[in-house]
Amino acid sequence: MSQQQHTSDHGGQGSNVAKRAEQRWAFVAVLMLILFVGLAAGAGIHYMVMPQARVETTDPRTVAITGEFVESNLGSVAEPDGSVTVRALGQRYSFTPSCIVVPAQTPVRLRATSADVIHGILIEGTNVNTMLIPGYVSSITMQFRESGEHLMPCQEFCSVGHEGMWGKVRVIDKAAFTAAAAKAKRVTCAEQ
Repeated sequence: MSQQQHTSDHGGQGSNVAKRAEQRWAFVAVLMLILFVGLAAGAGIHYMVMPQARVETTDPRTVAITGEFVESNLGSVAEPDGSVTVRALGQRYSFTPSCIVVPAQTPVRLRATSADVIHGILIEGTNVNTMLIPGYVSSITMQFRESGEHLMPCQEFCSVGHEGMWGKVRVIDKAAFTAAAAKAKRVTCAEQ
């Protein structure tokens, strides 16, 4: 057997071995990719269907009668640390209050819940988007850069009157909010 014939036979085996190795590594890479995509999808789905990490509960049957979300406690209030807390209640087919007043350039904490079915709060022009689930208190922190008005529709289909469930957020100057808060415990759109 000549040297050239021996080399070509050996080279053919080598390329077959290399080809099989490449196929195995490609299979392993595809398998790892499928595994990582599956883990990411599973984690995302798990995160989306689970309640918030810090769960506060309330009784949806009595939420508007007793406790934090009674009507006299809803709206915007200035806190001693300079921040603002807004409490709101979603129910078919309205938000209470339907107009929320907050100051610009101030940390605002929205605390809201639902009295009946799942609703959602979406504040137009911002990244505020949260669900209101009966029995749970949703809490989200936000800050508005400048004065203006933002629409606040319900973004979760809640039944046949859903399309009419709109509110608004009125962002006013910080000094004007402070002056209004000094006059009344709760700042409302009626006072502005």
